[in-house]
Amino acid sequence: ARGPLISMGKPVESTIRAKLLQALQPVHLEVHNKSSMHAVPRGSETHFKVVIASQCFAGLPLLQRHRLVNEILQAELAGPVHALSIQAKTPQQWEENQSVSQSPGCLGGSRHDPHMATKLGSQG
Repeated sequence: ARGPLISMGKPVESTIRAKLLQALQPVHLEVHNKSSMHAVPRGSETHFKVVIASQCFAGLPLLQRHRLVNEILQAELAGPVHALSIQAKTPQQWEENQSVSQSPGCLGGSRHDPHMATKLGSQG
């Protein structure tokens, strides 16, 4: 059992998960909200990391895999989602190597930057 697809407090994350499940029928899917690591108000859903393994990626180069995910999530990328990190593998690649690379640091100001932390103090 997969549990509920829509989480009341996380509508964007839930939509991303539901769209990818429906379109790509992955054998593995992780959707991580990385917004708290960036200079955005608490509770934001603007920065995400997706780790996905799907047979739909078989025979596709990495760039084409990313384009496929971006096309599925085009409405979210045109709206609330500011950044999306994607790790797209075939089921065979996932079985051989389940490691997940670290997300890159925020170039637009991080919560861990003292100057941004001061700015954000009144927002969260």
